[in-house]
Amino acid sequence: MQDSLFDVAGHRRDLGDGAWLDVRTGWQSDPDGLFSALARDVPWVAERRRMYDRTLPVPRLLRYYDSGVALPHPALAAAMAELTEMYWDDLHEPFTSVGLCLYRDGADSVAWHGDTIGRGATHDTVVAIVSLGAARPFLMRPRGGGASTRLTVGHGDLLSMGGSAQRTWEHAVPKVPAAGPRISVQFRAAGVR
Repeated sequence: MQDSLFDVAGHRRDLGDGAWLDVRTGWQSDPDGLFSALARDVPWVAERRRMYDRTLPVPRLLRYYDSGVALPHPALAAAMAELTEMYWDDLHEPFTSVGLCLYRDGADSVAWHGDTIGRGATHDTVVAIVSLGAARPFLMRPRGGGASTRLTVGHGDLLSMGGSAQRTWEHAVPKVPAAGPRISVQFRAAGVR
């Protein structure tokens, strides 16, 4: 595993093939308050998904807010508006949905994937993620093989993957021993999941 892509936070990294990554530490202005409110007020859902030959529990709790649905905290609407402005030149459309994942502890995770349901499978897009709570590793690797790269995403950090990143790279949040709770807030454009 290498760390070279993530040596300096706050600068966009060209990942090749039209993909890029942007990391901004401490981006969220009140991460403590937002984490507490979301953990308390969101009606979290425990989903089950078909994986391999059986149906298994998803190893994290989820909630999805599509366009036009009231968000559970005003800071999410403010963040969506700010991110739309920040990435307008890349996306040329607004962010319209918010996905939330609650990693309850170090046993919760997400496997290697790209956000390729919908337009992300064929079109360039931006997925912006605000991390709240315990710091967790965020892994990336080129789709189809290659060395993985690791970044530790902390409380209030913003990590944005853009261009072809959802099609040409995969990302994961692995299990780690003794990690505290973390909420991932994902902002996406219409038709991207």
